[in-house]
Formats: sequence, C-alpha cells, structure tokens
Amino acid sequence: MASTSGTKGVVPSVPRLPSRRMTRLPTSDVELLDEKGATDSESVPSSLAVIVPILRAANEIEEENPRVAYLCRFHAFEKTHIMDPTSSGRGVRQFKTFMLHRLQREGEYTKQFSKRSDTRELQWYYQTFYEQHVRGGEFTKKPEEMDKILQIASVLYDVLKAMVPPKDIENKTKEYAMDVEKKRGQCENYNILPLYAVGVKPAIMEVSEIQAALNALRNLENLPLPIIHSRNDSSTGVSRIPMERFKEINDVLDWLSSIFGFQKGNVANQREHLILLLANIDIRNTKPEFHETNERFLRLHENTVPHLLDKMFKNYYSWCNHVRRKPNLRFPEDGDKQQLELIYIALYLLIWGEASNIRFMPECLCYIFHHMCRHVYDILQSNVHPASGENDKAEAPGEETFLRDVITPIYNVLAKEAQRNNQGKASHSKWRNYDDLNEYFWSDKCFKLGWPMDPEADFFRNSAESLPVNEGPNQASSGAGKKPKTNFVEVRTYWSLYRSFDRMWIFFILALQAMIIVAWSSLGPFAMFYDADVFRSIMSIFITHAILNFLQASLDIILTWNALKNMKISQLLRYLLKFVAAAVWFVVLPVSYSSSLQNPSGLLKSLTSWAGDWGNQSLYTYVVVIYLLPNIVAVILFFLPPIRRKLEHSNVRIVTLLMWWAQPELYVGRGVHEDLLSLLKYTLFWILLLISKLAFSYYVEILPLVGPTKLIMEMPIDNFQWHEFFPENDTHNIFVVIPIWAPIILVYFMDTQIWYAIYSALLGGIIGAFHHLGEIRTLGMLRSRFESIPSAFSQCFLPGSNSETKPEDMIESNERRNIACFSQVWNEFINSMRDEDLISNRDRDLLLVPYRSSHVSVIQWPPFLLASKIPIALDMAKDYKGKDDAELFKKIKSDEYMYSAVIECYETLRRLIYHLLVDGADKAVVKRICQRVERSIEQHTFVKEFKMNGLPLLSEKLEKFLTLMQTDDHKIESLRPQIVNVMQDIVEIIFQDVMVDDPSILHAPDRNTVDNDCNTVDNDRNTVDNDVEGQRFVNINILLALDKSWKEKVIRLHLLLTVKESAINVPQNLDARRRITFFANSLFMNMPKAPKVQDMLSFSVLTPYYKEDVLYSDEELNKENEDGISILFYLKKIYPDEWTNFHERLEDLKHYYPGEVDEGELTRQWASCRGQTLYRTVRGMMYYRQALNLQCFLQYAEDNAIFGRYRTVDFSEDQRNSLDRAQAWADLKFTYVVSCQIYGSQKKSTNSRDRSCYNNILNLMLTNPALRVAYIDEKEEIVDKKTQKVYYSVLVKGGDKYDEEIYRIKLPGSPTAIGEGKPENQNHAIIFTRGEALQTIDMNQDNYYEEAFKMRNLLEEFHRNHSGQRKPSILGLREHIFTGSVSSLAWFMSNQETSFVTIGQRVLANLLRVRFHYGHPDIFDRIFHITRGGISKASKVINLSEDVFAGFNSTLRGGLITHHEYIQVGKARDVGMNQISLFEAKLANGNGEQTLSRDVYRLGRRFDFYRMLSFYFTTVGFYFSSMMSVWIVYLFLYGRLYMALSGVERQILQSPNMIQNIALEKALATQSVFQLGLLLVLPMVMETGLEKGFRTALGDFIIMQLQQASVFFTFHLGTKSHYYGRTILHGGSKYRSTGRGFVVFHARFADNYRLYSRSHFVKGLEILLLLIVCEVYEMSYRSSNVYMFVTFSMWFLATSWLFAPFLFNPSGFDWQKTVDDWSDWKRWMGNRGGIGIPPDKSWESWWDKENEHLKYSHFRGKVLEIILAFRFFVYQYGIIYHLDVAHHSKSLLVFGLSWIILVAVLVVLKMVSMGRQRFGTDFQLMFRVLKALLFLGFMSVMTVLFVVCGLTMNDLFAAILAFMPSGWAIILIAQACRGLLKESVVWDSVKELSRAYEYVMGFIIFMPVAVLSWFPFVSEFQTRLLFNQAFSRGLQISMILAGKKEKDPDKSA
Repeated sequence: MASTSGTKGVVPSVPRLPSRRMTRLPTSDVELLDEKGATDSESVPSSLAVIVPILRAANEIEEENPRVAYLCRFHAFEKTHIMDPTSSGRGVRQFKTFMLHRLQREGEYTKQFSKRSDTRELQWYYQTFYEQHVRGGEFTKKPEEMDKILQIASVLYDVLKAMVPPKDIENKTKEYAMDVEKKRGQCENYNILPLYAVGVKPAIMEVSEIQAALNALRNLENLPLPIIHSRNDSSTGVSRIPMERFKEINDVLDWLSSIFGFQKGNVANQREHLILLLANIDIRNTKPEFHETNERFLRLHENTVPHLLDKMFKNYYSWCNHVRRKPNLRFPEDGDKQQLELIYIALYLLIWGEASNIRFMPECLCYIFHHMCRHVYDILQSNVHPASGENDKAEAPGEETFLRDVITPIYNVLAKEAQRNNQGKASHSKWRNYDDLNEYFWSDKCFKLGWPMDPEADFFRNSAESLPVNEGPNQASSGAGKKPKTNFVEVRTYWSLYRSFDRMWIFFILALQAMIIVAWSSLGPFAMFYDADVFRSIMSIFITHAILNFLQASLDIILTWNALKNMKISQLLRYLLKFVAAAVWFVVLPVSYSSSLQNPSGLLKSLTSWAGDWGNQSLYTYVVVIYLLPNIVAVILFFLPPIRRKLEHSNVRIVTLLMWWAQPELYVGRGVHEDLLSLLKYTLFWILLLISKLAFSYYVEILPLVGPTKLIMEMPIDNFQWHEFFPENDTHNIFVVIPIWAPIILVYFMDTQIWYAIYSALLGGIIGAFHHLGEIRTLGMLRSRFESIPSAFSQCFLPGSNSETKPEDMIESNERRNIACFSQVWNEFINSMRDEDLISNRDRDLLLVPYRSSHVSVIQWPPFLLASKIPIALDMAKDYKGKDDAELFKKIKSDEYMYSAVIECYETLRRLIYHLLVDGADKAVVKRICQRVERSIEQHTFVKEFKMNGLPLLSEKLEKFLTLMQTDDHKIESLRPQIVNVMQDIVEIIFQDVMVDDPSILHAPDRNTVDNDCNTVDNDRNTVDNDVEGQRFVNINILLALDKSWKEKVIRLHLLLTVKESAINVPQNLDARRRITFFANSLFMNMPKAPKVQDMLSFSVLTPYYKEDVLYSDEELNKENEDGISILFYLKKIYPDEWTNFHERLEDLKHYYPGEVDEGELTRQWASCRGQTLYRTVRGMMYYRQALNLQCFLQYAEDNAIFGRYRTVDFSEDQRNSLDRAQAWADLKFTYVVSCQIYGSQKKSTNSRDRSCYNNILNLMLTNPALRVAYIDEKEEIVDKKTQKVYYSVLVKGGDKYDEEIYRIKLPGSPTAIGEGKPENQNHAIIFTRGEALQTIDMNQDNYYEEAFKMRNLLEEFHRNHSGQRKPSILGLREHIFTGSVSSLAWFMSNQETSFVTIGQRVLANLLRVRFHYGHPDIFDRIFHITRGGISKASKVINLSEDVFAGFNSTLRGGLITHHEYIQVGKARDVGMNQISLFEAKLANGNGEQTLSRDVYRLGRRFDFYRMLSFYFTTVGFYFSSMMSVWIVYLFLYGRLYMALSGVERQILQSPNMIQNIALEKALATQSVFQLGLLLVLPMVMETGLEKGFRTALGDFIIMQLQQASVFFTFHLGTKSHYYGRTILHGGSKYRSTGRGFVVFHARFADNYRLYSRSHFVKGLEILLLLIVCEVYEMSYRSSNVYMFVTFSMWFLATSWLFAPFLFNPSGFDWQKTVDDWSDWKRWMGNRGGIGIPPDKSWESWWDKENEHLKYSHFRGKVLEIILAFRFFVYQYGIIYHLDVAHHSKSLLVFGLSWIILVAVLVVLKMVSMGRQRFGTDFQLMFRVLKALLFLGFMSVMTVLFVVCGLTMNDLFAAILAFMPSGWAIILIAQACRGLLKESVVWDSVKELSRAYEYVMGFIIFMPVAVLSWFPFVSEFQTRLLFNQAFSRGLQISMILAGKKEKDPDKSA
C-alpha cells in the first residue's frame, strides 16, 4: 500500500491538522484484559496466530452486527481449543481464560440484536455483506480495501460452515462463497506493487517500465513445468488430489521456487524487488522520446537486464576467477538470452533473500549460487529434471526445501561456533567467526563440499562436537579437535599494531636511529654527506631494518599459528620462505657490515665514485643494494598505480606467481590503490608533515638530550641511597639514561598525531573554503545574495533548465517560472519549520515568497528582505525638497529591494481596492487616481502633482485598513462599517492631503474605462450615484476578505507597510537560521544537477530499532524526578520560543478545527520531536517522500498549477492523474523500513511500556502509509506434541486499524543469537529494502525537508567518476549535532563531533582517501554491498564497531567512499557526563577490537606507505597515541621516582659538569599539549572559523576554556586510554547502552565511583602519589620554569581524572545531595554480594564484575598484569631506605624487615576480621579482650620503635606512602591469579583488603567535594559553568536543579 496518496494540506496561513489516525490507539499503557476489541486480536499467542483474522473480522463487523461478531469469536475460541486442548503453549491458558470471560459476558447481551436464529442470522448477514461490499467491489475499491473485505467474507463463511450443516447452506450462499474464494485466490498482501490483487489498480501499475518488467519475468517459454505428485490423506490414506498435476507458475521466480523449494514469502518479496530494480534501470536506459510512444511498453530496453546482471554478478565473476572456476552464467546461442539472464538474477536474489545470517558470507553465497546456477542450466539444456528423468516435467520440492537443505546446515555451524564464544568472553582464537567461515570459500578446497553439500564434510564438523567430557560448550577447548581459523587469527597483543603497520614503525625507528647517530656526532644534520664515521654508522640502519623485518616475519607465523593448518601449501610456503629470508638477512647484513667498510667514505664520495669504481665497492654495499631491490621495485610501482592495480587483480598464473611474494593469496585487498593525482596529493601531504615532524623531533626532542646523556654516561656514580643491584659504573649509567630517554622516545612516536591534527585542520579549512563552505553564514549574507538564490536553485534542482538556449522573449517568463518553482520549495521549507515550531506565524509570513507574481511588474521577494523599505521610502519622500522626481527616484532605485517594495505596494493596493469596490463609479474614481499617478511618473512631475508630506498620514490609514481586512472570517462582516469608514478616509486623504489639484477627478465622467488589472470594461454606469457624495465607497465586496489568496496579499501588504528593522533578525530561532543559511549556501556548492524524478536512482532508508522511546507518553512527560522536575517542564524551559510557537499553532488548530484537536497528543509529539525518539526519526525520513511528491508536481504540473499553491491547488481531472502519477513515482523511488526487532514481542507483551511502544509504532504506520516495519517474529509451533521456537522475518504495513502482514520468511534459527545485535537486526530487514541505494539512519537522527530535496542530486554522485574511472560505493554525508545547546558538555561533544563529521572527514575523503563508514547516515551502493556481505559486519565482539567494518570491507573489495557537505542530516549525541563516558568507552572498546582485526591488518599491509599512515593515524592510531600520552606520564614520573629515591639524581645535579638540565624539560614539554586536549580543539576552531567566522571561533574557544573544556577532554583521554588498552590486553568489550534521554538529574557519588574507579580514580591517585613522592624527595627542579610547566600538566591530568565527574555533575556541590551521596555510598560499600545481587546494590557484586575481564583473559594478559603490578613495590623499596629508623643503612635486610612488618600488619588485620566473624556475636567479651591485647601489643611495639630504634613522625607518614602501594600491588596480583586463589581461604582476605582500599580511595576523593559543598557560591558557579549554553537560551537551570518549580501556567498543556 505504498502507493497511497499524500494528504493535502491547506493554505500556509492555516496550520495543518496532523492525521487523526494518531489518536486511534492511545500511547497510554495497555493491559491485556482491559482493552476491548483491539487486544483480543493483537495479543494472540504465537502458536495461535491462525485465529487472528477471525478476531479482526469480529472487531470489524461488531458495530454492524454484534451477534455475528460474537459467533466469530466463539468460533475462534473453539478453534483455539482444538489446536491446543491442553493449553501447553506459552500464554494459551491466559488467552483462553480471557476469551471465555468475554464470550460469557457478550453471549446474552448480543442476543437482543438479532430476532433470527444464529444460523439464519449468520447466513443472512453473509449474503448481505457480499452484496454490499464484494459484488462489484473490484471496480470501485482499492486493492487493500478489497483484501480486507474478502478476508472478512472468508472468515464469515468458515464460521458459517462450522455452525450450519452443509444441507442447510443455501445455494446462493455457496455461489457467493465460490466467488469470494476465486477472488481471494487472485489476492495477496502487497508492499508497493499490487501484482496479485483485486480492486482498482493504483497508478504505479500503469507505469510502462513496470509492465515491461512484469512481462519479461512472465516469459515462461521453453521452461519445463514442475509436477506435483499425489499426496495421501494422513488419516484415511486415500488420495485427495489427482495423481499428478502441473504446479501453477506465473513467472520465472515461481519456476525457480518450484525447482529449489524457496518460500512463498521470499518469492513474493524478491519478485517485487526485481521488478522495481528492472523498472528503475529501464527508465534511465530508455531514450526520452520512447516515453511518448507505445512501441516499447511491453518490453525492456536491451541494455537493462545486462546492466543489472553485470552489477549483480561482478563479485561472483571475481570469485570464480580467484578460485579458478569457470562461471556458470552460460548463455546458449539459440536460447532466449534475456530470459536466462533474468533467471540467473532472480535465482541469486532468492538465495540472498532466504540466506538469513549467511548474507554476511558473500563468497558462501557465491558457492551456493554457482552450483544452483549449474543445476538450472542443466535443466534448461537437457529439458530433463535430474530427479524425475522425465521430459518437460520436474517434481516440485516442498516450500522450505532450500531453507532446510542448504541454509540451515550452514547456520547450524554458525550457531555452534557462536556457542563457543561464550557471549564474546572466549578468546577470538578459540572459535570461528563470520569471516573465518566465509574465507573457507576463498580457496578451491571449498569445492570438496560437493553439491548437494556433504554433511560429513570438514566444514560442517565443529570442534564442539569433540569437546572433552569435562568441558562445556562455553569453555575454550584446548584439545586437538578445535577447528583452525581461516587465514587470520585475532590475538590479543600489542604486537598486532606492529604486525599491521610494520612499515610505519620501521620507518620511525630507522629515522630515530639515524637522528640519534647524527646528533651524537655533534657535526650537524648534514654530517653524513661528508663524514665517513657518521656515514658508516648511518648505514647500520639497514641492519636494524633486517632485524625488524625478521621480527615481522616471526610475528606473522606466531600470531597466525592457529590458522596455519587451514592454509594452502602455497601460503604456508610463503610464510616459511619469508621467515627464512628474513633470518638470512638478519645474519648476512651484520656479518657483511662488520667485515666490510673498513675505510668508508662519505655519502658524496661514495656516490661520485660508484660509476667509475663499482668493482671495488665493499661487500656491505652490494648486500644493501640487493637487499633494497624489492623496495626499489615497490617504489617504481608506487608511481604507476594502474599497472600495480592490474597486476594485483590479475589471476593469470604467471602474474600470480610473480606477485606471490609481494602479497598473500587472498580474495580481498587486491588493487586498493588510488589514481595518480590522488596519490600525489596525499603523498605530498605526508612528506611535508614528516619533514616538519622529524625536524621538530631532531631539534627539540633528540639533539638537546645528547649532551646531558654523554655527560651522564661518563660520570662516576657511587653514592646510592638504597641497595643497588647493578652499579652504574659498570653499565655506563644505562639505568639513568633509560628513565631520561624513555619518555622522549614515546613522545617521538606519539607527536606525529599532533602534527596530523595541525596539518589536517589547516588543509581541511582550505579545502572547505574551495568548496564554498561558510560563504552564507549569517542573515546579512543571506539577504545580500538572496537575489541570486532562485537562479542557483533552478541550476541545481530544475532538470533541463539550461539544457538549451531559450529565445530572448522567453527569458522573463522562464525567470518567473523558475522563481515560482523556487517559491514552491522555499515555502514548503518555511512551512515545515513552522510545523516543527521553530518559527512563529509572523516569522513564517515574513519568510514566505508569493507563488504568483504576474499581477505586479516586479519580482516579489519575501518580506524579511523588504523590512523597513516602505517606511524608509516614505521618510525619504516626506523629507524630499527637490523640484523634480529624478533625485528621489534615483535614491529609491539605488536599493533594488526598496524599489521592488514600493512598486509592489502600489500595484497590490491598486488591485486590492479595485476588487474590493462594487460600484462601477467607485472603481472609475480609483482608476482615474491611478492613471494620474502613472502619468505623473512618466512625465517626471510626481512631486509637483502630489504632496509628499501627506504620504505618512495615508500610510497610517492604509495600515488600519489592512489590519481590519485581516480579521477572522467569522468577525469580518461585523467590521464592514469600520472598513467603509477607513476606505472613505483613505480617499479623502488622497484628495485633500496628497493630490495638489482640486479633487474634481472625483466627479469626472468616465464611462468607457479599460481596467488593465482585471481586463474588464466598465460600460454600465447604472450604479453611479450622481447626487449623494456621502454614499461613495460604501458598497464593498466583503467576501473578498474570505478568499485565501487575497488574505495572503493583505498579510503581505500589511507586513511591507509596517515591518521595521526588527525583521532583519527573522527568524529568531537559531536552528531555523542555521538551516536557512546552510540551505542557501549549499546551492552555490559543487552539487550535481538533479535529474528528472523518473531518472533518479531509487533508494531506501533503513533504521534499526530495539526498544528505545517511540513517543513520550503523558506519564513520562509529567513524571517528576527527585528534584521535582519533569521532562515537559525541562523542555519548556530549554526551548521557550518553540513552546510559544507550539501554543500559537495549537490555538490556530483549535480555531480551524474546533473539537477535533487532541491537545495531549500534539504535546507528546512536540516533546518527542525534541528528544531522541523514533517518532522524530520517522518524521524526518518521511520528508523524502514529501520532497519527491513536490518534485514530481514541479516536473509534471502545468504553469497555472506551478504559479498556484502546491498544497491547495484545485486539480482538474488531468491534474489529479498527474498527482497520482507523482505518488506512483514516489513509491517507485523511495522506501522506508524500520527494523523493529522485537515488535512482535511487544505486540504480545503484557508489559505496559512494551505495549505502549507497540501502539506507538502501529500509529506511525497508520499515519505514514509508506512506512514499513520489519521484525523478528518468534513463534511457538507444536511438532510431535512438543513446543519448539520458530523464527520469521516479517514485514508489515499500516492498514485501516491494524498492521497488515506483507511477507513472512522463515529463518533457520534466531538471527540475533550469532553476532552483534544491531548488525543482525539490520541484516534481517535488508531484504525488505528496495532500490539501488540504501541510506542507513540511526534512532538518534533527524532529517530536514530542505535537505530531503537534495537527495536526487546526492544520488547522482554514484554516476560520477571520483577517482580515476571509479564510482563511489558509499556516499558520506555531513551531520548536524542538534543536542549542543543542552549543556556545556553537550556543546563540547557537539563541537567535537561536528569537527569530525566536517573538517575531519573532508580531509579523509578528499585528500587522504581513507574515509570509511563511521555510522549513519551514509548512503550505500545497495547492489554493490548486498553482493559483498552487507552494510555492516556482525561477528561477536570483534565487530563491536560494526559500521566502520562496512567501510573497511567496501575498501578492501575495491569500493570508493566519498564525503559530501552540501547536504546534512541531524544527529543527537549524548549530553551527560556518564552518557558521554559510556559512549567514549564503547568507541575505545571498538577501536581495541579493530586493532586485532583482519580488516585493519589487511588494509595496513595493502595500502601504500603514505595511505597506510593516513589510515593508522585516523583510526586505531589515534587511540594508541592517546594511550601513549598516558604512558609518557607514567614513564616520566617513575623515572623521576627512580632517580630521586636512588640518589642518582642528586649526585648528577651536584656534578660540576652538569650545569644545565633544561634540555630534558624542553623535550618533555611537547607531550603536555596533547594532555591538555588542544589536539581536539584545533579542528573545532578551524571548522567554526570557516563556517561561522574566525571571530566567532575565537570567542567560542575562549568560552570553552572558561567552561573547562580542557578538563573535559583531558578526562576522556583517560577513558580512551583505559578501555583501549584493557581491550587489547584482556578483552571485555561489549555494547554499552548510553541511554538517549535528557540528563537533568544528579548522578550519585556511588554511580560515579562505580563508573570511573578503575579507569580514572585509581590512575589519578597513582599519578598524584607519584607527584607527591617526587616533590618530597627531590627539590632540585623548582627553579626550572619549563619543568614546572610539564609538572603542572601532570597535576592537571591527575586532578581532572579525579574530580571532573563531580565538576560536570548537576548539583555536584549541593550540600544536601553531597550528604545523601555519602550515606548512599557507605550503604553500597557495606552491602554483601551474592547471586542475583546487581552491582549497583553491592560493592562485592560490582567488584566481581569489574574484575571479570581477568577471569577470561589469556595467560599473556595475566602475566603482563602481574608484571605491571610490581611497579608499586618501588615505593616501598625506595622509601624505606630514606627512613630515619633505617639509619642510612643500604643493606638488603632493611627491605626484608619492611616486608616482615607489612605481613605482620596484614596478619593482625586478618585476626581482627576473623575475630569479628567468630566471636563478634556470641563471644563479645572474648572479642573485646582480643582487641585490647592487639592494641596493647601495638602500643608496645611503637614505643620500642620510637625510643630504641629512633622512629620519627616523618617516618610514619613515609611508611604510609611506602606500604599503601605495596598492598594495592598484592591486590592486583591476587586478582590476576583469581583462578588459583578463588577457592582458597586467602580470597576472602583479598576481598576485604580491597574493600578497605576502596573506602580509603572513596574518602580521599569525596573530601574535597564535601568541603567545596560547604560554600553555596561553588554550587552556583558550577551550575553556571555546566549550563551556560542553556542559560543563553533562557533555561532557568538553577531553579530546575533546586527543584523549586514554579506553578506552571501551561501544565494543563
């Protein structure tokens, strides 16, 4: 029913009433037993789905005949009992009970409505129903109406047969039933095309291309017909049908189904899919003149099917070449080629449509198609079916044969592997994901599966089948039965980064080595050119290269070990030879280096002597040349990308053999090279960047350190302050050099990210400027260029506007037509913003452009451009003192807008007054006045004949006159006298105060005056009153004021006369301004010209939905939080102008539709459109359809319609046909599918929220007929008396009252049980999408009407060549973040996201060629992607960031991804601190998994060097650099800790040779820039400057810093580094639901502690402890300002990590909330855990869950965790030697004694804990005695230590600093060894010790918050800081957060 007419609105001044369908099913909560009618049919258990039509029919006829409705329900109840007599199905018993109660209640009640018996009543009603609705209905009713009618008639007859004996059924009834059955056989539910339907066919079925496609598919000539053999009755064994008959076949899809057993729903779905594809392609292939003839209507163009075939099977051909198999797409010379082509295409689509999860495995689909294609060809060639052996006959298999025999076995393999991943917790190497199973089909060994596939083949054997007895399916098997991975193994190790990007790391390491050598020589950077020693040393970089290359070869084997068994011999040989070759070079290069170059020369001498003395060169030189030969070849090919691409794509054996060494024999990743121009651009970018980076590193980081390092290495150090195991004199102080150089080395590797940010920001701004971004960014700029906007509009959107040269006499008319077309779109744009309440009625009127301007001689511009022009012109005229007109007219004409306003006002007033008057004499007077005016202007005597000082008075009267004319329709008649009086005053002022001559013109006879305005001649003067002057201008046509078009003119005229300077700022709403300026600016950007609607690419929009908010309910809107604040109150305060506009619209609706307006429903819609709801998304996406309707109207409508009003034009019959045609084109070009995964469950649920979601989704379908909802239906079917779950993909649409099922396709199992939820949800619904392009839209996105109008233009990008001869596979779009005004945090996120989706992706796509798919709203080449694995990847955990893998996959398979900024889509981002943190954690987890993935590895290895750099630093490299910046802090501080506590630093600084030590600090200062978040701010500033002006950008930057943006970004640096690092080491990645609500609540301390304890608080306290210890034990750096700056950045980092969650927490410093938070936190800490206790209720449960990642971590990760934990023992080792009690002893015994003390303390604590457990309740006295003894013992020991051993108070504080970290290290080690300690007695002690540490950490963090909460001004300051953006929009945030809500006058609304 997609071909449904759109609802016409009314005139723009009259608001549009939303569809009343929205109020049919309320959004309030629904209970199963409380709702009548709807729920009994919609809440049926899945196992009883067959009775739903019966109950729906009962609901439909209940009003007409309640008794028959009762009988239908009774029949449904009986049928239910027969189907499930024991009520064993889920929910059946409850449903039966409900139905029984209802039947008992209605039984007696409905008898009163019938005087006949039930049987007679039923038979009579059936006949009546048939005669009224069925007979003749196919000629008058739509197909969907007839379908419902026939459904009801069938149900009635079934009930009749069940209740009436056969002999009592009248013949008339039987005849009617036979006719109904016949019609029902012709009928089936449809999606867009009613191919098999009864009723009046919609216009889309009359499209010639649709008919041609249908005819082509229905060509069944020479196809063998299938045979259905007899089937016996299951009970009697008697054959019930003939022995054999032909199966009914309608087209080639039915024929294929009859051969392979495809499902009926799949066939119907793909039939429509294929027809629409063929029709859309055929339209573009057909020449325009063919559209006007009837010759080709019944056949497709000759290029249509081959075009689709080539695109559909490009991947299949490539796969066949790769596996060296001949494609089975064969076409016999004597056959019908087009028929066979269509059969092949249909076969692939049918396979794909039923493949379920196998769609993620494109080469597996190729394998299936390959064999089935061969099967088809054999049948057609031999005309003999292999199964039956009979000519022209084929035995038809069952409907689910293909699903059962082909798809289900493969799905079962996936399901078993999914069980092994243990919900994503198992190691990736222990199970096979989608990629592993798909890559099995990349080699020719897949053909060992055979066909039909052998179930005993190796592919189908899962390792779970051979698990040891003691291992469950969720445990990782270590046995030999484990199936190997395919081609790649995802291993959790940091070495994955080196393995994937080895060329980059080798380059940086070699450059570092060379720079250190040069700097060490002290001869300058050019020493290698003339110094022999330097040259020799630099030549050693080739040895380093060989070592690193050997490391890479070793890693390839080690990390791929688990996949080696599954590799081909050639691949194994390549790995082995690579390793051997690397090992040989690893030996040869060092040996030749040491034995050669005894007397080396400089580089210049070597080069000059090479040609003349090449035979005497050293062995090392020859070895290096040979070693570099492959690299030299690679460099040559680097500059020849076409040749390189051709070689890599070639499957010729000789080429494959030559390329075998250079690239692995893989199906993807071949030829991923750009054209030469693109290559040169990004190569130049990186050369400049690397030069800057290396120069900076050399002069700032490396060179300053060389001198101090030399001094340190030569310095004797012997005064250690602890026990030194390795005296530095023996090692050249290497342990001093390492702490100094280690941070610098990391800075060296990390700072490339900073340079990338700088270069990308600068170049991104330059590229944006060349793309015309920001040229119109203010209303002033808009006004200055508005005159050129209509022409730019016609250039972009009107096809053929410049296709030919127009005659000169047509230029003006064409210009007016273009402006009329522009006005249609512009006004729809403005009206859409009014409907969204962004602008008020006044703003709308000021922005609208008149549709028709033929009655005036100038172009009518919108009033906001003409603001104050008339008042200024009046003032100019009044003050004019000249004697002729020239100067005055020159001034007026100098301002074109003023001139237009003056002319328009005069001509419109003349026309208005003339038509308002009735008497001919009055009209004659007006005519003579106008003639006088026009003649005086022509003769330049205007100022002489008219008095200028009278014009202001005339203007005042005209304003009053126009005000009266705008009165409401029902009051206008009562104001007739006033209007007459004002009219007479106007005439009097004209004659008395304006005209110079005597007003004799009033009486001058004029009986034959031609009125040019109205083209009428006044010949009759009978109405002239020639005696009574007082009766002049009395008779007026007051009905004129009721005409909508005239009322528009009056409103516009009134605005022109009255609007002052205030209109310059129209619209007031900032978002409306942004949209208007962006739309205007985009018209001047490089946008492809729009094609005709029929020639545009067809497209679909797909939105995945789970169970987010659809439409806010009244309860949700008015529910108050703990502060007494409701969502509605919050929204009214944050959007005050939009709330006012909404109320203005509401009053208008009440005025025009009294009694029909549901105010509550409209309020819910208004609020939902300001949240992140499905309602908002659907509303935005349906703008595409509205835009298409208007585009069709502009294309097909005649001039009189174009110059009319699009919404209210009165269509003639022909025009109505044009409208139907426009609707047909909209159906043909656009489809919107929302994948509501659990819609079926929500439909049957008794949960109030689920029912509300179901009703709201249903209402969306009823309101938007073009909307489709796909869902996964989980049904229970009874098989062999056992209930089993069966899953279906279902597509539904909105019917009259209910949803109507269109397609139902059975699935092999649960589709979401295999991989990640969101991509699986998309995948199941993608089969229901249509078209050649597919846009993916998320649930938190919006669209705008004006942007939807550009979709035609955007889709043309698929036809453009963007990189050489390549066309895009994904079109990237710009996003606008619409949540930026909620709070400062939302503003930060909005700016960050905006910079990424604009300047960031601009550089990625247009310069670096490494843009990927970063989520929605990108547009996919749909056919390209459905044949290559879909629009995302879904493997569990590894594809957590599923969207970006679609971009990886597209690039690896030869796709091209572009980015376009002339169109934008709205998007929301998280607005609260905790929401943002969860989002950042999810991104970091995803990037951690990407680091391990095969896609990143292959792209990193297959890209050229510079593109690889771009790829690294824009994906995983950004997160690794973030983590390295944190490592820098740790290395620096631990290095300082080592040097301070060991005493080495003091001795070095006191050395006379070490005078300056500033070089180190200068080098370290670079990393602080990254910590302060400036890296992220720079692109924001550049983009803001580009689009809003650099003054605004500077102001925003300053405000952001004042609002602590640096704190925010620094805090999330910790989030990124923590979750990225933990993911690589231990895993634990998961989807983190951030929530999409409004964050106006205060997050409790316990919530913040749980979320940030491990990621920030622990690390922040560690850094703080390091800074304190370093500050205490070293005082030597206080004089260095540079070092203080570095230290300051670390203090800033630590405090940001500790206190940012409280700084950005609403009411974070409110005293009462602080007190409540402390109580809540203590309660949470004290609660015990256990099974079923959630983490937010107990610290123990949280602690177990927080450390869960260690439980599933691999051995390497645990070992590394233990090693890292040993760093905390450094404190104890270093500090104890500084204690006074140690008496400067350096004996190792001191450290041993400290451990004895630590163990003793822990033992005492354990004794207290055990005593409390054993004696605390029953032996209280004994427990007290124990504590007393321990106290006395403690006091005794302390006394001895103070008196005897010399212990001091300083020692006590120092001991705390020493022992606290050691205790934490013990906890960390115990957690890593959890598997060993879990069952021991020690584990409880570990847990209690951890609890104690958590108490201490919580107290340390909480105390500053508590102190600051004492001061009220801190809370006020924080509120202003956090909600500054909201303040600027009028948000009373302090009142909101305090909960002091005033009485809301609008609460009722």
